[in-house]
Amino acid sequence: MKNAIATLFLISLGFGGILVAQEKAKEKSAPANKMVEFQMALLKRAPNWEEIKTTNPMALERAQMNYVNSLIERGNAVIAGRLTDDGEIRGVYILRAQSAAEAKEWADGSPAVKSGHLIAEIHPWWSEEVMKRTATPETMTTAYLAFLTRGEKWTPEKTSQTEAIQKAHMDNINRLAETKKLVVAGPFGDNGTLRGIFVFKVGSLAEARALAESDPAVQAGRLALDVHPWLVPEGILP
Repeated sequence: MKNAIATLFLISLGFGGILVAQEKAKEKSAPANKMVEFQMALLKRAPNWEEIKTTNPMALERAQMNYVNSLIERGNAVIAGRLTDDGEIRGVYILRAQSAAEAKEWADGSPAVKSGHLIAEIHPWWSEEVMKRTATPETMTTAYLAFLTRGEKWTPEKTSQTEAIQKAHMDNINRLAETKKLVVAGPFGDNGTLRGIFVFKVGSLAEARALAESDPAVQAGRLALDVHPWLVPEGILP
């Protein structure tokens, strides 16, 4: 996971355009620690979601859960679950799709999207193949997902100062990985405001936030954090 984390750092701070191309070129020769491109679907509240009437909310929720489980059982999703803190982003799916269009089709098949309550936003996302299949997708556990976004002091330039932050950042996330509390990390591939994610297996949101805030790039203002509880099927995360 260390190689993937190093790549996440470089891409999230703005130095990774060449690295993604290099990872693609090395796929055949370097199967260990190989970065794989997935598609991440962020299911967000629709602008008019409060105006939409639902005759049977419980039935819609059951249908949504069944659909998510079917994505996992078919292997379309490597992991999927809802964010439980009642924010704009309601759910996150990590999809093994061949294209953004295919991922969008799968995400738009969600009953809550079809009903008009949610909209799906798709982003390319890179990670190692660390997530496992589960035979019991209906058994849930809470992990903590931190979105890394461009901070107030983010710039694309590479300077001696940003290189110093790079080294400190990489050292810190390798340390977090060694504690087994940081279990998944990966960069977004579309060079937008979203830079990457961390997924923590810890006991509380406060602990996850404290670990994420130990990041020197966050402390320097180059990256910002948005941390959420993420209800996901047990047994998928490493």
